Amino acid sequence: MPESAPTLPFSWKVRVYWEDTDAGGVVYHAGYLRFMERARSEWMRALGVDQMAFKQATGLAFMVRDMHIDFLRPALLDDELSVTVEVKERRAASILFTQTITKTDGSCLIRASVRVACVDLGRMRPAPIPADLIPQPAP
Repeated sequence: MPESAPTLPFSWKVRVYWEDTDAGGVVYHAGYLRFMERARSEWMRALGVDQMAFKQATGLAFMVRDMHIDFLRPALLDDELSVTVEVKERRAASILFTQTITKTDGSCLIRASVRVACVDLGRMRPAPIPADLIPQPAP
């Protein structure tokens, strides 16, 4: 399993396509959830975690438990965005992330806090996160 976290905060690039927008060419609010989910998945991949192999080996997976989002400005068709992921707190069975979505000019569009829970899929109950899977955040 991973020994250290990638440089924090982790950043992942995404471009806005037609499928992400409404009729006005503005990113539909649910699109930001997909962008943040993908960035968290890429963060785990950067840690060396194969989520499918992890699920098959342990019967565990991560599910969003709680999310707070500040929609500050809209993203538009063809914008290139940067989505960040940073661990703020790691508990026995959950992780609190802070995430942002910014444009290439540095303007912040979205600020979010996302708590994911480690869940035993067979019982659909919280389960401890394996100690060597996700490093503790730096103090």
